[in-house]
Amino acid sequence: MNSIIGGATLWTLNGRPAEEYKGVAKFFTFLSQPEIQADWHQFTGYLPITNAAYELSKTQGFYDKTPGADIAIKQITRTAPNENTKGLRFGNLVQVRDVIDNEFEAMLAGKKSGKQALDSAVQRGNQILRDFQAAN
Repeated sequence: MNSIIGGATLWTLNGRPAEEYKGVAKFFTFLSQPEIQADWHQFTGYLPITNAAYELSKTQGFYDKTPGADIAIKQITRTAPNENTKGLRFGNLVQVRDVIDNEFEAMLAGKKSGKQALDSAVQRGNQILRDFQAAN
């Protein structure tokens, strides 16, 4: 699939005991089962992480009962992955998202007008992108 990480991402950090990683592996294996993924997808609206879960949802009649629930899946699978669709291409996304959040909060608090907040977000965000570009 041509998908990138999103808000429902699970992370495993390094530097933990081997036994913990065995537990994490078992948990990820459990979560990756087509039945679990299909259920999660159908209940939450999140995209399934495997084609097997998508196919299971189809055979269960989910998309017949819920028209349109497969549109996002069809969109991200309509072409084979390529250089422009493999992974996140927006350097320093988290930092730019924080700038946008800060500027939005300043606007809501009455500290800046909408235009001032947007202009500042553009200026600050562009600087973060230029810094990323220079470093990479």
